[in-house]
Amino acid sequence: MAEYIKIKDVARYNGQEVTLKGWLYNKRSSGKLRFLLLRDGTEIIQCVVFKGSVSPEVFERATQLTQESSCIITGVVSEDKRSALGYEIQVNDLEIVQIAGEYPISKKEHGVDFLMDHRHLWLRSKKQHALIRIRHEVIRAAREFFDSRDFTLVDTPIFTPNAAEGTTTLFETDYFDQKAYLTQSGQLYGEAAAMAFGNIYCFGPTFRAEKSKTRRHLTEFWMIEPEMAYCDLDQDMDVAEAFVTHLVQSVLKNRRRELEVLERDTSKLENIRPPFPRIHYNEAVEIIKKQNPDFIDGDDFGAADETIISEQFDRPVMVHRYPAEVKAFYMKRDPENANHALAMDMLAPEGYGEIIGGSQREDDYDALLERIREHNLPEKAFAWYLDLRKYGSVPHAGFGLGIERTVAWIAGIRHVRETIPFPRTMTRLYP
Repeated sequence: MAEYIKIKDVARYNGQEVTLKGWLYNKRSSGKLRFLLLRDGTEIIQCVVFKGSVSPEVFERATQLTQESSCIITGVVSEDKRSALGYEIQVNDLEIVQIAGEYPISKKEHGVDFLMDHRHLWLRSKKQHALIRIRHEVIRAAREFFDSRDFTLVDTPIFTPNAAEGTTTLFETDYFDQKAYLTQSGQLYGEAAAMAFGNIYCFGPTFRAEKSKTRRHLTEFWMIEPEMAYCDLDQDMDVAEAFVTHLVQSVLKNRRRELEVLERDTSKLENIRPPFPRIHYNEAVEIIKKQNPDFIDGDDFGAADETIISEQFDRPVMVHRYPAEVKAFYMKRDPENANHALAMDMLAPEGYGEIIGGSQREDDYDALLERIREHNLPEKAFAWYLDLRKYGSVPHAGFGLGIERTVAWIAGIRHVRETIPFPRTMTRLYP
């Protein structure tokens, strides 16, 4: 019996008979020939069925196959320079597993709503397949980065009794006899873990009930969030810079084929190496005002403002020391100017906006309690968080990187909805 292999490995079997299991991606016919494009989740390869080389039953089965029919093909691996893979299969045998019905996604142009309604099938297309492969590589490389630097993975809860990023974007749910919220961030729990383990990271889904329909927003997205004890803002930015560099270079190294499918200009990614520019909030405001004189000093940046800033650089730029009033309660104030927080955002180039938000955290008990009261947050819900400042408090910092925005930037696609297998937005809960 021929050895069962994955399509991605065919180069190792040139001239040998192998068996492939997959689905018919496309088919064309020419007289006594049937050209079957078979996909198996790893790659796509052309399988050639010649009427004179197979039984009448096998040739008939090849004729019957419809798009996305599942089948098992046995044949000899043959070198073919014209193929994207460099090889094709000369078919000897073909077994039909299931004949697919008329496939909803045809070669004609479809609208986004139609494609999103059929997301469970759209994932099989070349572009979507490439995007999810790149997402996989970003996540793999992210774990590799922190694991290789002796960070401990700490899983943080999805249900929380309190807010991390402001109370207006919380998804509230009943939790038996009390209220709970879907997590906006694992950060607060990450801080507790950092006091136990030193350097940690958490990775999981986060939820924001933002009534936003922009191309940068999802209501459910994934974040990877490191927290580091004995770490200040500058050290935090050092880690963020090395981290993003590692992600981009890993995708360039391991997913170049997928970037080609997406027609990504990789020359722009080749530039992503340290050092990244770092500018004070005040410098960023000066850049914005050259194009938008109406910008009010002290405001947070909108998407258009971030684009203006990032267009000045060929790699991510880190903006630091934002006005404290527009940042979260847990961010430490700048000792040189209490009106500013020791916060930083990393803005991706090419108009993709913020991919990292981070800060040095407030480590003083009294100062943190004052911030909680200023923001009208329930002290009881944050009692455990305040405890961290009572028992061995140290300077500490961290950040969160959004997977979907990062993938959108690296892949060079416009909307984040295609960077996650099943996106959730204000208007989409299906499939």
